[in-house]
Amino acid sequence: MSRAHSDFSTRIIAWQQRHGRHDLPWQGTRDPYRVWLSEIMLQQTQVATVLAYYPRFLARFPDVARLAEADEDEVLGLWSGLGYYSRARNLHRAAREVMARFGGAFPATAAELATLPGIGRSTAAAIAAFCFGERAAILDGNVKRVLTRAFGIADDLSEARHERALWQRAEALLPTTDPARHMPIYTQGLMDLGASICSQRRPACTVCPLVDACVAARAGEPERYPVKTRRTARRQATLWLLHAQAGQGRVWLVQRPAKGIWARLFCLPLFESDEALMASLPASARADAVLWPAFRHVLTHRDLDIHIVSARLGAHDLADAAGRWFGADEWPALGLPAPIRRFLQQAA
Repeated sequence: MSRAHSDFSTRIIAWQQRHGRHDLPWQGTRDPYRVWLSEIMLQQTQVATVLAYYPRFLARFPDVARLAEADEDEVLGLWSGLGYYSRARNLHRAAREVMARFGGAFPATAAELATLPGIGRSTAAAIAAFCFGERAAILDGNVKRVLTRAFGIADDLSEARHERALWQRAEALLPTTDPARHMPIYTQGLMDLGASICSQRRPACTVCPLVDACVAARAGEPERYPVKTRRTARRQATLWLLHAQAGQGRVWLVQRPAKGIWARLFCLPLFESDEALMASLPASARADAVLWPAFRHVLTHRDLDIHIVSARLGAHDLADAAGRWFGADEWPALGLPAPIRRFLQQAA
């Protein structure tokens, strides 16, 4: 390892010990179940949001065995509001595989961890580094930003060959001495630096431990990095949803298919148009139906324009339709898309 690489890991470790985060609830443990859960929750989600969900999830599922025994609907219900629900489905599948394939003990290497559903290369490396001290490199969005700025890597990361080269750089930077002690600190340091100092916009270069060696900081253009020219095109969809109500605060909900938007979550019945929605109602309910103001819900690569129509129905009006009535004491525990949960809370 070159002196520059050795100096890089030394600086990160020293900075994390003095200035990094040390009070997060998933820190200070080498329990792979708790670390794994935090890593999955933190994908695409801010720490402040995860802080509210993490303890509730652990209270219900304190270990991998309890999670594996659960019904998927209960897991999705606890996950409701965190978004990216494929994470919850994969979490449940992975728990069952840990029980079936590994006898309830998480594998101790990044290579084996990456064979579990929902655990990619970087997440596997984080778990292996934190829990088992393995010399395994992480490369999430924050770390890509730190590395490309520090070393002035202007290659387009949309190209697989440049992504592979950055992985090689990340591996070359790993500390070589006492990995069992240093790898958790180094890995946390990279995460903390990317989250708190080396931010995407207006990075705080003056307090960065790498500032005097950082190519991007010296050039005064840190926001130039990382370079990724190929972007996923955004799509737009218009959804019409029926808010069917019966007596005693009951609402009609259906479970979405296993694939597609809001997969396996419970939802208001969805229609392709207002005409199709109104045609589904009994004639007696159409005149009093109420159209709520439309609103937009933004997903990672899709904008959803949502229109909701409320209608008061009899308990047997939807007897032939998919779904069922849920009481006001039942639906809050279901796995619901975030905009649907907010609407039902507002309507209640």
